[in-house]
Amino acid sequence: MKILHVYKTYYPDDVTGVPRFIHTLAESTYKRGFHHEVLAPSAHPSKNAIKISNHKVFQVKQNFRISSTSISLSILSKFKSLSSDADVVHYHFPWPIADIMHLVSGISKPSVLTYHSDIVRQRRHMWLYNPLMNAFLDRMDAIVATSPAYRQTSCVLQKRLLQTQVIPIGLPERQDVPAGILSAMRAKVGEGFILFVGALRYYKGINYLLQAARATKLPLVIAGKNQDLRLDLRSLPENIVYLGEVTEMEKEALLTLCSGFVLPSHVRSEAFGIALVEAARAGKPMISCEIGTGTSFVNAHGETGIVVPPADSKALADAMRRLLSDRILRQKMGTSARRRFLQRFHAGVMAQNYTEVYHQVCERAAQRA
Repeated sequence: MKILHVYKTYYPDDVTGVPRFIHTLAESTYKRGFHHEVLAPSAHPSKNAIKISNHKVFQVKQNFRISSTSISLSILSKFKSLSSDADVVHYHFPWPIADIMHLVSGISKPSVLTYHSDIVRQRRHMWLYNPLMNAFLDRMDAIVATSPAYRQTSCVLQKRLLQTQVIPIGLPERQDVPAGILSAMRAKVGEGFILFVGALRYYKGINYLLQAARATKLPLVIAGKNQDLRLDLRSLPENIVYLGEVTEMEKEALLTLCSGFVLPSHVRSEAFGIALVEAARAGKPMISCEIGTGTSFVNAHGETGIVVPPADSKALADAMRRLLSDRILRQKMGTSARRRFLQRFHAGVMAQNYTEVYHQVCERAAQRA
């Protein structure tokens, strides 16, 4: 079965977030007989299809961007060509250009949409976008939310509960960390610290985390791109270490060395929290904030970690103190986190669930024909 994914960016330009999810899904279902292709704009598109592991990427020229939306003047014709040969078209929301392509092209192929996030930062434009969005979503054969919490709290999905099912994002098993990388990272940051990994974007709650670390004086390691220079490197106290961007293996080394993981995101732009899944995969207890999204589904309060109110540095500080002061609690929560990963967030579980969705929409389409 051939699946065509459509999104605003993809490998090799972007290997995070939704592109990473698409890659994992494509590779984890390949041996189940699914062949995936991805259509995405690029500032520097390749003339030929790009082979990424066991799937193909087709790039079209990105002409400009408006409000984080990639615009390509040539994507519609390429979409028509690729979709004509696909068994299922898999969209990834939000990207309004996909809405337009689906409605204008008039394709009748079975369609699946993974609802990754509400539109948060550009919500002031929703009055203009709503008619297009509703027409698009109403035509989907299946909508997939990434957590029960998001399905229940999204104003958009609340109107489509019968149309929407939940399939959590999954990850493959972690790779073994080379001894040299682990030793080098241990020499740099030591062990037993609280870890944050991720780009320092506006919704990550970094300022609240810094306030908590300053108040507790507990060791905190931060790894990730200093997005928009949100972190003032000149004013960090001695207990806070900023590493900048790290490789995948360096990140796994940090997860091995840390005593706990923190994700202080305080607004709904953090729709799932894949970094929490990485921490659970490594068997680490977690601290996160209750923002009505998938973060509290990944990190089950009292079981795999501690969930605190958002934008509350004191609550973060108290959670950090509690974790680092109680070794038995850390071990118990870390073991539970690893178990929850295997049960709910392993790539194999995700692959099985999407396999069923793909077959279901094709069967329903055949019955309509």
